Amino acid sequence: MQSSQVEALLKEELGLEEIIVKVEGTHYQVIAVGDCFDGLTPVKKQQLVYKPLMEKISDGTIHAVSIRAFTPEQWQRERKFILPQ
Repeated sequence: MQSSQVEALLKEELGLEEIIVKVEGTHYQVIAVGDCFDGLTPVKKQQLVYKPLMEKISDGTIHAVSIRAFTPEQWQRERKFILPQ
């Protein structure tokens, strides 16, 4: 599954403002930004992102997922530490 497919799926399902997906084989790194994460604990944020991916995780297309989920406000503060300049 290509990064663009994961990005489109998550953006559509969660209404994300921004999504970045990096793929190395069957391992995926996801940075998701959206209002849907407002007020959620880190575990609840991850569960929200995992839900649309469960079919692909179950069938082995996706083996591992690393998730970092932010509200737009959190992302404005954190992006400079996460993304290379």
